[in-house]
Amino acid sequence: MAEEMIVKELDNVVVRFSGDSGDGMQLAGNMFSNISATEGNDISTFPDYPADIRAPQGSLTGVSGFQVHIGSGKVYTPGDKCDVLVAMNPAALKTQYKFCKPQAVIIIDTDSFTKRDLEKAKFQLDNPFSELGIKNEVVEAAITTMCKECLKESGLDNKSILRTKNMFALGLVCWLFQRDIKVGEKLLRDKFAKKPEIAEANVQVLYAGYQFGANTHASVSMSYRVPCKDQKRPGRYMDINGNKATAYGLMAAAEKAGLQLYLGSYPITPATDILHELAKHKSLGVKTVQCEDEIAGCASAVGASFAGALAVTTTSGPGVCLKSEAMNLAVITELPLVIINVQRGGPSTGLPTKSEQTDLLQALYGRNGESPMPVIAATSPTDCFNAAYTACKIALEHMTPVVLLTDAYIANGSAAWRLPDLSEYPDICPPYVTPDMASYWTPFLRNHETGVRYWAVPGTESFMHRIGGLEKSSETGAISTEPENHHLMTQLRAEKVQKIADTLPLLEVEGDKDADLLIVGFGGTYGHLHSAMDTLNKQGRKTALAHFRYINPLPKNTAEVLRKYKKIVVAEQNMGQLAGYLRMKIEGLHLHQFNQVKGQPFVVQELVDAFTKIMDEK
Repeated sequence: MAEEMIVKELDNVVVRFSGDSGDGMQLAGNMFSNISATEGNDISTFPDYPADIRAPQGSLTGVSGFQVHIGSGKVYTPGDKCDVLVAMNPAALKTQYKFCKPQAVIIIDTDSFTKRDLEKAKFQLDNPFSELGIKNEVVEAAITTMCKECLKESGLDNKSILRTKNMFALGLVCWLFQRDIKVGEKLLRDKFAKKPEIAEANVQVLYAGYQFGANTHASVSMSYRVPCKDQKRPGRYMDINGNKATAYGLMAAAEKAGLQLYLGSYPITPATDILHELAKHKSLGVKTVQCEDEIAGCASAVGASFAGALAVTTTSGPGVCLKSEAMNLAVITELPLVIINVQRGGPSTGLPTKSEQTDLLQALYGRNGESPMPVIAATSPTDCFNAAYTACKIALEHMTPVVLLTDAYIANGSAAWRLPDLSEYPDICPPYVTPDMASYWTPFLRNHETGVRYWAVPGTESFMHRIGGLEKSSETGAISTEPENHHLMTQLRAEKVQKIADTLPLLEVEGDKDADLLIVGFGGTYGHLHSAMDTLNKQGRKTALAHFRYINPLPKNTAEVLRKYKKIVVAEQNMGQLAGYLRMKIEGLHLHQFNQVKGQPFVVQELVDAFTKIMDEK
């Protein structure tokens, strides 16, 4: 009988699964995330997959990765480097080893490290570890052979058997980190409920991987446990990615507003999953239309809004380019519309599966004419729910199109999310016309305090009207080319958006209130910037973080907050769009900048080094 193994307790750990895009690394990573979330750990994930539909097997360009950070306390990022790397072939080892910590454990499938496999990955030597200078602990497992042996009586063909290799790797990782394998079994049986023979095969291989680790100790010196130390708020939790959270937020807003939800969309990476998710919920009154192109997707949503629905269109940067004319139609008609831009690498088709923040100025100004729109940015996968709900509330209550910015990193990444109680969310009250207005109402009659026009849904008795893309008289609603009227309407539309600031929360500062450096960011970089701030403060460097969720209009105390600090650094995944916008809005503001456009999330250590250098400058 094997002697008891040492189990080391860790506060957090990072695991990276990698292999061919057909090896099921995304599924293995997602399942490990779910298993860990079920055990009470906080998690943050980063799917990193190629844009190729199916790159040549074993090639360097076809490697798909999934990184998950699990912690005993709050986890803000998927981690800079991993403690365990699963490399299913030489190409995965070669491209992913750079993400390993010096002491990381590497798990490989020895059956996929043949001479031919090494040649595909462009190795020169027969020993890839010596060629790369790898001195890490390596778990060598003949995963392919063991899967075939495990399923030789299953009746499955060879191709189906090979597809279970990811579950063997998952089982081995679950053993290494003392995870409850029965949770994984349930996830598999739920996923393949309509294909019980596939479910059974994957379950068998999952247990085989776990038992391989338990019986052989997998040639590692110890296994690990990440206990749950934080007492989470009571409730039901699930592992959720940003796109699904966005879809749920839209449905929650429609329910709260008592409106039908309409999505007019056209498939585009990385936003398509919002369309996929909403299409599952016809029973909740959700209408989804996959239109013939981006223009039709947005134009149909404008029509649905005119008809009285909560109208949404989803896309990424290239799609926003095409939608801009229809978005402007919503501006001049003053109809509620939510435009969701899941940002990706650009310009043009750029990096379809990678993440950037390069569409901020497009969201603010990327239309003809003076066309102000509220712009908000979600800060994390779970915040996508709240951000989507808030975008709908602003659009409906202020009769305006609203741009919601997420990005590929938070849209595809996931975290543990507490299912919300909708009764805790604010009511959504559109400014409908009332019967007593019938004698004096015109299409652009406004509320004097908010500047919002009243909404007469077609079919409301005594409120027949027309609106359209030509400028209208503020008094009668008829087409008008009068210079003074156009100037007035331009002002009224802008003032209406600026008055939204009265309803927004103030900008908050986290960290050291007497900081020597204020870090500023927006959107999905929140976790990395927060982690950098925490690291610096632990080092005795006084830093704080002001992270923008509301960008147009800015929170009312923005200038007051920013003027308090001698040194400010704006960190963003573009070439300085938020920094330029803040300089334009707040006169005399001196800002340092940290800018990267790599298609990858920030690396916390790089942020710490850059911010330290700024603080040390005289």
